[in-house]
Amino acid sequence: MGRQAVRKRIGIGDHNEITMQTTLAPLLSVRNGIGAIDFYKAAFGVEELFRVDDGNGSVVARLSVDGAEFWLADESPEHFNFSPESLGGGSVRMVLTVDDPDSVFGRAIAAGASVVWPVNDQEYGWRVGRIQDPFGHHWEIGKPLGEV
Repeated sequence: MGRQAVRKRIGIGDHNEITMQTTLAPLLSVRNGIGAIDFYKAAFGVEELFRVDDGNGSVVARLSVDGAEFWLADESPEHFNFSPESLGGGSVRMVLTVDDPDSVFGRAIAAGASVVWPVNDQEYGWRVGRIQDPFGHHWEIGKPLGEV
């Protein structure tokens, strides 16, 4: 089955319509959302596409790494949103596929991430390494090498 964009037309009044594309993007819960945005900018060169600050230091933001989008929000236990720091670890890993994983991996380490395992060629045909960001999220940074 091929990859197909699903679009929906949402009517707003009689004359205004917004065309929506179905997407799926992770939302990372963190402590110190403002600091996390700064880290992701330094580590991955993210662009802020949308941001809401609540005035009390909490933030929700939609971010993009070369068009690959994810969301970030300060944890809010009252809404059952917990960061890996509160949970003692996370249940999801981010997989960032890039042309030069060694460079991106090095940039993330320089920005404050810690090495889980370094970038190297894997027997399953990927060049990949894994970091933990300062907010407890694990990122696998790599690329496929070709046919195995």
